Amino acid sequence: MRVTSTTVVAVRRAGRVAMAADGQVTLDRTIVKEGARKVRRLADGRILAGFAGGAADAFALLQRFEERLEQHGGRLERAAIELARDWRQDRALRRLEALLLVADREHTLLLSGTGDLIEPDDGVIAIGSGGSAALAAARALVQHTELAADEIAIAALQTAASIDIYTNERIVCETLGD
Repeated sequence: MRVTSTTVVAVRRAGRVAMAADGQVTLDRTIVKEGARKVRRLADGRILAGFAGGAADAFALLQRFEERLEQHGGRLERAAIELARDWRQDRALRRLEALLLVADREHTLLLSGTGDLIEPDDGVIAIGSGGSAALAAARALVQHTELAADEIAIAALQTAASIDIYTNERIVCETLGD
């Protein structure tokens, strides 16, 4: 799935997790909004969620995830597993063109439209059209600096914004942890 709508990056370091996203919304090749909020706090602030893809599809997916969180007492892994199963089995969900990153204090997970549920080995993951640039920048910063998770996430997004035309520098970053 090629998502050309945004960039979201999550970085886990030193007991903290940061998730950051740009604010650009495009319609075909036109920027229609610069300050959208694509990273949210869920479950009374205990879970972060970021999305990339078609806006309506991403909001539908986010709503389904929130419902699963409520059903499973705010347990991230269980809610993600159930949503991934729904996504694989439900014909309407399979047509959604969106990706979802979710994180709590212990886990960072990527949910994809093919029903994949992926936890990164190194605690760094990115999605969206600028995802590869943000991922490379974040990994380099984790390996070669002592920056905090939120500083890395923001710098990685700034790098992606300098390369990807669907990513801007209106960055929202949320953190959990110490």
